[in-house]
Parts: sequence; structure tokens; C-alpha cells
Amino acid sequence: MTPSPSVPGSRVAGRLGLTERVFAGAKSRKLMRTVEDGLTRVESALADELRMTDPLVDATTRYLYEAGGKRIRPMLVLLTCQLGDGVTDAVIESATALELTHLGSLYHDDVMDDADVRRGVPAAHSVWGNSIAILTGDLLFSRASQIMARHGDRAIRLQADTFERLVLGQMHETIGAQPGDDPVAFYLQVLSDKTGSLIAAAAQSGVIFSNGPDEYRQPLVTFGEKAGVAFQLLDDVIDLSGDPDETGKVPGTDLRAGVPTMPYLLLGQRTDAASAALHARIDAGVAEIADGADPGILDEALTALREHDATAQTRELARQWSLEAIAAIEPLPGGPVREALTRFAEAVADRSLTLLHGAGRTAAPDHSERTP
Repeated sequence: MTPSPSVPGSRVAGRLGLTERVFAGAKSRKLMRTVEDGLTRVESALADELRMTDPLVDATTRYLYEAGGKRIRPMLVLLTCQLGDGVTDAVIESATALELTHLGSLYHDDVMDDADVRRGVPAAHSVWGNSIAILTGDLLFSRASQIMARHGDRAIRLQADTFERLVLGQMHETIGAQPGDDPVAFYLQVLSDKTGSLIAAAAQSGVIFSNGPDEYRQPLVTFGEKAGVAFQLLDDVIDLSGDPDETGKVPGTDLRAGVPTMPYLLLGQRTDAASAALHARIDAGVAEIADGADPGILDEALTALREHDATAQTRELARQWSLEAIAAIEPLPGGPVREALTRFAEAVADRSLTLLHGAGRTAAPDHSERTP
């Protein structure tokens, strides 16, 4: 497969509506061109860093990279670096390292969730087996650490702290909520660790590696944490979409694998008979699938969950986290960067609506129809 550096960068606008929403207005259009130029450099850097010494290793490490991706984390680095010296070589390398970290986590996640599809292609473990997929993820984490090590202790600490939280989040998700834990609060912490931490690392990296003002770092950390949770909550909604061509995943992948999602957890809090019965149907189906039954036995139950108010409640919860992310960056100076970050958080909270329209759902009224 031949890498196409320009393709993934251009997909960012298409997948999240960034051209129309995040980069609106003349000044933002100029910023968009700067970010897109930076993304092209990141793509070239990714292509270089993913060249290993063995043909098989090359094939495995490049597999999900060449399947595409949103490049959200590099985009945030390239946005926030405008608060400092702009797109420096260190900014490009930090964006590359964080994207490699994200990429490595996908290999591991798919093994642990026994996912069939990732980014519209068969999951890596289904092609090469679990061991190769895990080792590929390890290689990507190693390469990301090597890149960060070029930039001193602060960069190494950022990478190590972020990686630790990624692992803790995955461990807590695997172990599950313990007696006495509130399942929803526990799950939100898992999302903050697994997703929010890496997006927070990206948001602050732009400032750190462009020598930007240190007082902007914490607002961007908070922004990234909250936007990351909002993003993942919407992923839980999208996971229920009936159109795998849009999501790149089999509908209900997480739940079929026994991984709780927010709609399922909120469903479990309902006390009405219909909700309790649906929750029990999902539990029974998950148990049967674990014993070898066809995952298709959950199709009807997952359709019912998609149409349940618990899914609409999840979407509203994501909107609230998005609004909190926007509030966190009020200390940043007004201008195209803060506007773009605001629109990014709004786009994160709206990105499921097209998929839900396609699945026969009605869009949420206020936030989805906001004019940027």
C-alpha cells in the first residue's frame, strides 16, 4: 500500500465538518490553511516513523495508519501552537508522537474488545492474530516515546504521564466498577483517562512545544479532558448506529463484547418495566455471545436501545461536557484559535446527529442547530 499523506489530512474536515464549522470566517480560513499545511507535515512524519526494519512489521504498523483517521490530536496541537511561536519542528514531532500513541492504543483496544472492524477494514488482530496486534501497538508506543525523548524531560514526562493514564483507564474498564462505585461516575473517569488524557496532552502540547505562555496550559488541559469525554460519549451513541459504512465499525461492537457504554449504563438506572426488560435482554445476549452464540442475536435489542431515551440522554450528557470544555478556555485570548477550539467542541457534540438521522432518530433541538 502506498501512503497518501494528503488524504488523511483532508479527511479531518470531511469527518468532523471542520471546514464549515470550526474554520468559519476569513481569519479562521487562514488558520485552516496553516493547520492543513501542518497536518501534511505530520502525515509525512508519520509515514517516515512507521518505516521499520522488517517487511512484516512495516505492514502491521502501517495497517491502521493507511486505513485513514480523523487526526484530531495533531489538529489540536497545530491549533494551540498558534498561541506561541507557531508550527515549529518540535510541534510537528509532538503531534506525530501523540498520534502514534493513539494509533498504538487502537491495536490494543481491538484485541481487548475482540472488535471485527476498525476504520472500515478488518481489525489488525483478525488479520495477524492477537500477539502480533499487541506487539504492533507496543512498537508504536515505543516509537512515540523515542520521538518525545528528543525534546527533553518535560516531553518525556508528558508522554509517560499520558501513557500511564491510558493504561489505568483500560485496566479500570477491564476490571469494571466495584461494589460501592457509582457505575456512571466510574465510567466517566474511565473515559477521562482513556480518551480525555490524550486529547488534553495534545491541546497543551501545542503551547508547550511552541514556547507559548504557561498560563494557557491548564485551561487547555481541562478543555481537552472535557472535550475528550464528550467525544467518547458521542462514540457510544455512534456505536449504536445501524450503518457500519458511516461508523467504520459493526453496530454495537462494544456492547456485544460485553463492554458497557453510557446508553447501557443509563438504561440500567431506569426503574420502569420496559427499560428493565431491555437491560435484561442485553445482559442475556452478551452472556450467550460469550458462550459462542452468533453476535447477531443482539441486533433487535441494540436497535431498541438506540431508540430508547437513554441514548438521547447520553447525547445530552455529551453536550454538557462540550459546554464545560468551552467554558474552560475563557482565559485564552479572543481570536481565531479560541473560536476554532470552541467550534471544535461544538462539532464533537454534534457529530453523531447525521448518523442518527440515517438511523431514523430525531436530532436534538438546540445545540445541533446552533449557527457557528
